[in-house]
Amino acid sequence: MLTVNRATVSFGRVRALDGVDLEVATGEVVAILGPSGCGKSTLLRAVAGLQPLDSGEVRWDGEDLAGLPVHRRDFGLMFQEHALFSHRDVAANVAFGLRMQKMDAAGRSRRVREALGLVGLAGYQERAIATLSGGEAQRVALARSLAPEPRLLMLDEPLGSLDRPRREELTEELRILLRRIGVTVLHVTHDHDEAFAVADRVAVMQSGGIARIGTPADIWHDPREASVARFLGHANVVTVGEGGAVPWGRLSVPPGPAVLRSDAFRRTGDSPPDAVDHVTGIVTDARFRGDRFELTLCTDPGDFDLVVRDPHPAAATARLSYVIDPARISGLDAGEV
Repeated sequence: MLTVNRATVSFGRVRALDGVDLEVATGEVVAILGPSGCGKSTLLRAVAGLQPLDSGEVRWDGEDLAGLPVHRRDFGLMFQEHALFSHRDVAANVAFGLRMQKMDAAGRSRRVREALGLVGLAGYQERAIATLSGGEAQRVALARSLAPEPRLLMLDEPLGSLDRPRREELTEELRILLRRIGVTVLHVTHDHDEAFAVADRVAVMQSGGIARIGTPADIWHDPREASVARFLGHANVVTVGEGGAVPWGRLSVPPGPAVLRSDAFRRTGDSPPDAVDHVTGIVTDARFRGDRFELTLCTDPGDFDLVVRDPHPAAATARLSYVIDPARISGLDAGEV
């Protein structure tokens, strides 16, 4: 088990890690999710031993890793930029960590073959790095990280340099692979779709701390903080007043900050006056999203912009009414909305 206790790192006046606590169980895949500058890569580097802590500790199965050099931690690390040796073939790249372990030639050959097979590159040993596609290079980098059979695999934006279709394809392959081999994983990404697809649990980082941690479903349905909700793409954050009062009417939810998911809306006829859990407004923008339309609705009354997911198209300036499902509204912690 990986345990991070009160980890703190500062760069000048900037607190990159601010008392971070985290546990990753053996065999668990945990994604560290957040925007650029939130501290997620600093946390990964601190666990790897590449970044000293100002205070706090990193432990593995209870052992304090302070002072233990990178090559003795038995952790595998895959960077976004691959860091492959372009002048060596695929086999030599994958065998790099095995050489560091002083494994004999026969053992290296066997592990290289096994690792390449795991990532779907069987028979690629003699390929030159320059001949590989972006996706193949990513797989070689992953195979190199897996070859020494690390007790912890750390992935730093492993798919960040790929275009969307290839990233989605490799995300699914990565999810299946990690489940099959059962390795403990710390996966850093800024993409919540990638994090949710791959991880057992997701830790959302903001401003050097973990703002929310839980299963992907927990975090999506109950982000708890307005900043987390917005990062996940939930644009409909509102303060509910006494009696469920909101700018456009009333909701049947307790007072306080809340987020309405974009799938909380079902198009209906005109809303009756003073109806609860209804909204009427003017469409100010419509975006096609493949399997749905995403509409921006300026409420009337209230002049409040809501983002609505709708299977049906709508023209700009159209006046539409929706029923709102209160089960798709989540309360948020008190604070800035």
